Amino acid sequence: MPKASLNVQCFVEKKVKSIFEGENQPKLLYVSEIRPDASAHPRVMHAHEDFVELILICSGSSEYLIHDKKVIIKPGDLLVYNAGVVHDEVSGPDMEVGSYCIAVGGLHMPGLRENALIPDDAGYVFPTGKYFADLRCLFEMMFRTLSAGEPNAELFCSSLMHALLVSVLTVTAGPRAESEKPLEEPHILDRRIKEYIDKHYMEPITLQSMGEALHISPYYLSHVFKQMSGYSPVQYLLRRRIGEAQTLLITTDLSITRIAEMVGYDTQSYFNLQFTKNVGMPPNKFRQNYIVSTDIEEKPKRKRK
Repeated sequence: MPKASLNVQCFVEKKVKSIFEGENQPKLLYVSEIRPDASAHPRVMHAHEDFVELILICSGSSEYLIHDKKVIIKPGDLLVYNAGVVHDEVSGPDMEVGSYCIAVGGLHMPGLRENALIPDDAGYVFPTGKYFADLRCLFEMMFRTLSAGEPNAELFCSSLMHALLVSVLTVTAGPRAESEKPLEEPHILDRRIKEYIDKHYMEPITLQSMGEALHISPYYLSHVFKQMSGYSPVQYLLRRRIGEAQTLLITTDLSITRIAEMVGYDTQSYFNLQFTKNVGMPPNKFRQNYIVSTDIEEKPKRKRK
């Protein structure tokens, strides 16, 4: 039986053309580690309008609502959220999910809209298979380096981000979620309702006003939407508002009273009640969990832990 070689040399093609050049200059915005116990306080229904979010599921399982589809996520899954994709990360004490997440802006992939890493009809959930260990290593290195404040951490992690994006494109180019099929009439109506709420959720809309705007009876509107999404229109509206409030709490220094007004609540007390009911903690505590002081002299930075 021949012996294995002691020395192995792998050659690199001399001319390697990067896909990240010209206008396509991705920027790493943040890296997060979401521990299983932290997922008991989920990021409720929200979307990111100006960046792509990539999430690697490391442990646990749950049912998520992504765009207008319910999906079961499990360890080893990679979630790709192009800009503007509404997602609801349902979890709780009995279905804790551990994951890593990064956000990337400045993407101009050939043939795709701005801040879309993959085609919009390619699906959202991809099994990583043999690539899981390498992907997890890249996520872990980026989070550990940035959270520890290592010298040149941003530069180092920017290079790792390029490697990660190439790996993600490899994973999404393989067996993937089924592309979207032509919608049947109830699904078309469901999407119209969803698009209306996504556009007007910060306004004082009601089931009656939705029905009038879409020329549908409120009863039929509610029946069709809940059958397709699992939420009543009012529940969906509430979760969109809470999700947007979470984003504002994390990314701005606006007062909680102002945030409550911006997402459609007349009083802070009612907003606090609904926020706590859906997230599992009041808004001020949620905000505190996202603030990490990197230096006494520096302004606190917001990071998800």
